[in-house]
Amino acid sequence: MRYRVVGVVILLGMVTYIDRACISRMTEPIMADLRLDKVQMSWVFSAFAVAYALFEIPTGCLADRMGTRRVFARIVLWWSTFTMLTAAAFNYASLLVVRFLFGAGEAGAWPCMARTFSRWIPLSERGVVQGFFFAGAHVGAAVTPFLVTWLLGFLSWRTVFVCFGVMGVVWTAIWYFWFRDEPADHPAVNAAERTLIESGRGPSSPHHEFNLTYWKRLFTDRNVLALCLMYFPNSMVFYFCITWLPTYLREKHHLTGTTADFYAGLPFFLAIFGDLSGGFITDGAVKRFGLRLGRVGVGAATCVIAAAALLTVPSCANPHTAAILIALSVAATMTSLATTWATCIEVGGSQPAVVGATMNSAGQVGAMLCPLLVGYSLKWFQDWDVTLYVIGGLFIVATVCWLLIDPRKKVFAD
Repeated sequence: MRYRVVGVVILLGMVTYIDRACISRMTEPIMADLRLDKVQMSWVFSAFAVAYALFEIPTGCLADRMGTRRVFARIVLWWSTFTMLTAAAFNYASLLVVRFLFGAGEAGAWPCMARTFSRWIPLSERGVVQGFFFAGAHVGAAVTPFLVTWLLGFLSWRTVFVCFGVMGVVWTAIWYFWFRDEPADHPAVNAAERTLIESGRGPSSPHHEFNLTYWKRLFTDRNVLALCLMYFPNSMVFYFCITWLPTYLREKHHLTGTTADFYAGLPFFLAIFGDLSGGFITDGAVKRFGLRLGRVGVGAATCVIAAAALLTVPSCANPHTAAILIALSVAATMTSLATTWATCIEVGGSQPAVVGATMNSAGQVGAMLCPLLVGYSLKWFQDWDVTLYVIGGLFIVATVCWLLIDPRKKVFAD
């Protein structure tokens, strides 16, 4: 039964990234229809990330307190509604508002995933399960450029948003009527599986008072601070790919048509391999070297690879090599996702959703700044490479952050 739960959550991950990434492929018709320039479009992209960062921690707290059956249903229905309402945008201001509210709805999706897996998945399977989850999500992102190109052949960009929004509504209905917060409450879980899941698992979270002591403990913990800084460039490079990468490939390297669509989707196809291998690598490393080295070693190594790839891109004269290196950097960071979110579950103890939400909020600050960095770099310097140098440098910082993390030390005692 636990694998059925994982499968349904993976479907949600796919819907999440389809809804999030589709706008990048429709940038040109949107800008033409609403008469937007690149800086304005950058603010549209960033509006999502701002809202996502603001509402991530509150939603994570709700998930830890109320369970993910209700909270997941609420946020998916919310963001699906505003995905469809994107079709109603009639000017720059209306598009900003709708995308901000869309981001507010999606906030909490990853913390809810962490909370669900912390209750349903045994410790020994968490890395692999996280890997399959993110692989599914990136399948959605990878096929989005091709799917949108096909749909735009006979639908307007507005109708495409409506079609994608409907998928989330269907998922919400399935989730709410079928899922249960605890395996013990689901009739399909037998005694043997319940024992397997609950052995080594922490208890359900107590009802913490969200007072000054609680927040101080969360925001001053060394593990949490290091996770937040480490996740910053991870979100930046990914958000670059789901916002400006198609335009970068066209304007910087003059790639068009199917070739451009292929390279726009390549980071996500390679990310699928990284997601799956990362889960097996980190769980295998934990079994062989222990929890700390098994998580930290994998995370630090992926950051080194991402930094090297991105810092090499500006010197590449061959557009295909440059596009492949960007995809390689994303694949490296996605290899670390299973490690990262498994570490959040372990560090979080009885409060995995709020720890994951805090880390993801910090990452969304990077996501928020990335489109603006691109927009203003082009406006002031007419240079795409500034963004790549900045993100590559931040991955070097992220490597150091990984070395400061110890997943054996919990923020909140069980």
